[in-house]
Amino acid sequence: MHHGRMCAARESIGDAVRLRLHRPHALSAAETLEELGASARGLTRAEAVSRLAHFGRNALPRVPPPTIAAVFIRQFRSPLIYVLLAAALVSLALGNGSDAGFIFAVLLVNAVIGTFQEHSAERSAEALRSLASPHARVERDGDAHEINAEEVVPGDLVLLESGAKVPADLRLLSAHNLAIDESLLTGESLPATKNAAVVLAPEGALGERANMAFAGTLVTSGRARGVVVATALDTVLGRIAESVLGKPPPKPPLLQRMERFTNAIAVGVGVAAILVAVVELARGASLAEVFLLGVALAVAAIPEGLPVALTVALAVGMGRMARRNVIVRRLVAVEALGSCTHIASDKTGTLTVNQLTVRRVQFADQPAWEVTGEGIAPQGTFILPQGASLAGHEKLLERLARAAALVNEAVLAERDGAWVGHGDTVDLALLVMARKANLQVDALDIVAPQCAAIPYESEQRFAASLNRFAGGERASVKGAVETVLAMCLRMANAQGDVPLDAEAIRGQERALAEEGYRVLAIAEGPLALGDRGSFSREHLTGLTMLGLVAMSDPLRPGARGAVEACHSAGIEVSMVTGDHPVTALAIARDLGLARDAHEVVTGAMLSEALAEGPHALDSLTARARVYARAEPQQKLAIVRSLQRNGHFVAVTGDGVNDAPALRAAQVGVAMGASGTDVARETAALILTDDNFASIVAGVEEGRIAYGNVRKVIFLLISTGAAEIVLFVLALAANMPLPLVAVQLLWLNLVTNGIQDVALAFEPGEGDELARAPRPPRERIFNRLMIERVAVSAVVIGGLAFAAFHWMLAQGHSVEEARNATLLLMVLFENVQVLNSRSETRSAFGHNPLRNKLLFFGTVLAQTVHIGAMYTPGLREVLRVQPVSPGLWLDLLCLALVLLAAMELHKLIGRWRGNAGSGPDGRAATRAH
Repeated sequence: MHHGRMCAARESIGDAVRLRLHRPHALSAAETLEELGASARGLTRAEAVSRLAHFGRNALPRVPPPTIAAVFIRQFRSPLIYVLLAAALVSLALGNGSDAGFIFAVLLVNAVIGTFQEHSAERSAEALRSLASPHARVERDGDAHEINAEEVVPGDLVLLESGAKVPADLRLLSAHNLAIDESLLTGESLPATKNAAVVLAPEGALGERANMAFAGTLVTSGRARGVVVATALDTVLGRIAESVLGKPPPKPPLLQRMERFTNAIAVGVGVAAILVAVVELARGASLAEVFLLGVALAVAAIPEGLPVALTVALAVGMGRMARRNVIVRRLVAVEALGSCTHIASDKTGTLTVNQLTVRRVQFADQPAWEVTGEGIAPQGTFILPQGASLAGHEKLLERLARAAALVNEAVLAERDGAWVGHGDTVDLALLVMARKANLQVDALDIVAPQCAAIPYESEQRFAASLNRFAGGERASVKGAVETVLAMCLRMANAQGDVPLDAEAIRGQERALAEEGYRVLAIAEGPLALGDRGSFSREHLTGLTMLGLVAMSDPLRPGARGAVEACHSAGIEVSMVTGDHPVTALAIARDLGLARDAHEVVTGAMLSEALAEGPHALDSLTARARVYARAEPQQKLAIVRSLQRNGHFVAVTGDGVNDAPALRAAQVGVAMGASGTDVARETAALILTDDNFASIVAGVEEGRIAYGNVRKVIFLLISTGAAEIVLFVLALAANMPLPLVAVQLLWLNLVTNGIQDVALAFEPGEGDELARAPRPPRERIFNRLMIERVAVSAVVIGGLAFAAFHWMLAQGHSVEEARNATLLLMVLFENVQVLNSRSETRSAFGHNPLRNKLLFFGTVLAQTVHIGAMYTPGLREVLRVQPVSPGLWLDLLCLALVLLAAMELHKLIGRWRGNAGSGPDGRAATRAH
């Protein structure tokens, strides 16, 4: 296509996409290409850049993140804020402008801090979302490329395969067994079957447009090639974007529970305030005093900083997981990871590196040939068995290499002196082998053009190609040995084609599998399709078995160590693979997953157990560590069975058929590099490097994040509970309030507010993977949390009351006693943050500088309070004054009693057998 014509027709092409091509289903494939100014080779790169500038990026408008102003205003939407605003207004009405001004100032500072924290968390989440952006395969300049889906433009040729998400509206040019899930647009639960050859009536309904693929829908099976007719808002999805997109994501369950908890406390405080008001009014207190008392109770009891602190803790956890190649799509996964007791992992690409290399070639009636060379560079030779010569075997090797290259969708080419490849790793390995056999791969399109193909699908376990040779049409097949054997009647050897000896072939496969190789069979044969319909499995009979190809896929570095780490963490690991049982067992032994064949369950055994009922299947999965020859749809049955056996399951997946299992598991983990769009859309986590070790890292970071959530909750709830204890004791003793509302406000929202967010950045304690998984139904406020809160509240509240009572008894004024009590409470909070760093380990076992933010935040909290004592204006509002160094030291010593009390509680816990346990006091046990 000439560039000048495209420039001259710029507006006409835009009009075509928006107007004339709003019914592309009524055009033939050729007419559609012509209208778009596109060609069967795809756009040139220059033209694609030009169209991208003209049409814009292929992206639907996202709901913009809230503005800073909106986040700022949101800080004032809470029951406590309303109470404090009312208190400020009452203070103004009573003529106490300084108190009112201070309350307004604190609310403003709190809103600024909250705005910064929430805005930072939102930016971090947005950055993580960008890491999981979808991709699309397009043809440009006649070559296939993988690009960001947002760079797709009208006129691009898009290649679709099973598991892909359709990036834009396409007019299909060719399709093979294509079925697409269009439920997003049509509500139809069954996948729609597609046919590229038909031309439909213009008024055809959306669900009947068999020659179209629509943006946002998911390919459930088959392959296709289509031209982009609309992008972004011009797509069908774009036109209904307002109803499909833009809904705010739900808050994670943990935040919802904590908000309900905070609201429940607020209601409880309201009831308590009414009761206290009645008592105080009966004692003769003024209405203004009673109101301010109620405000003080609200400030003391409601953990106002909790939602923001938890949001920060979860955001920090997500960021840390992303740095370890785990992207969190749903925050519930952070909680769920801590409870995971079983990981069902795919083998290829997750436990192994997914870099297949052909190592052996096996022909009938002779030992295997060795194939040398590494990687995708076709540099290597074939080493024949001792005493054999290549003469007489050249024809045999050529037939095998040719068939392997014909039934192949990969691309292998030399560019700028280096070999580059694209496509399935099995296909790439076969192309490399074919080139090592000196086959002229590039000439095959000319000497044997493809007439039809059956793409590889995991359910059918084979792929086939029908090619036209000078002597007629021939079919080439690759696939699992058992599958291909059923298609063959003969086998090739050096003397020619002879009757098939299936048992001999199976024996060769078993021998190769015992060495840990992945084994494929290659076959071919003449096939006159004629008028027998489209090329299908039924046509593949009477073929000749050419030989076996054995490939190796090395274990990922660190995979064995990651499996061992799971066992130490009380997590069982099983491997799901389509490999031969013998191959699977050999790999499992290398990983430390299994020791003998008793722990291997085959797909056939799973099918039999499913037919017998759940009990039979549950007995199998209870002992299984390897699932071999497993079909993707059986993975869902495995997950459900493990759940019935009491497991909290994480499962990995990369294909479209893995989606049900990913959805059913408590933690679905999709592959970011090799996974399909369907799997990524379904999963809660995405591994950017497809590495099993990253799952283990995710478990560790998930446990750290959940632990930090508990630490923040403990700090805020325990100090709030202590203030309630202090108030209750003072009221019971008919004494003045130990602290007034502005002092409590200062204590909770300023000094403690500095520390709680810093605690969210606490690093791991180092033994997260030595603990047992957390029970899934365990509440945040389990026995250990309740014990610690109770001990802290009694010690802090009791000692603060004792100090307040003692100072009054010594003749100090109420203001002086309150000044000392407030300082003591700040010191208690400084000590409590040290106690919060671990639920079981001694505070003396933590390096204070491991969390520099917390260390300096604690110092800052104390410094700010001492500074307030010397700041004119502020000290009058807070009713504080400088204290002597001696009194400060006395109060510090009193605050350190809290440290001693919590250390004693931890010691008792360890004495009860909880050493090295998690938050629930369970000792880790080895799972395998």
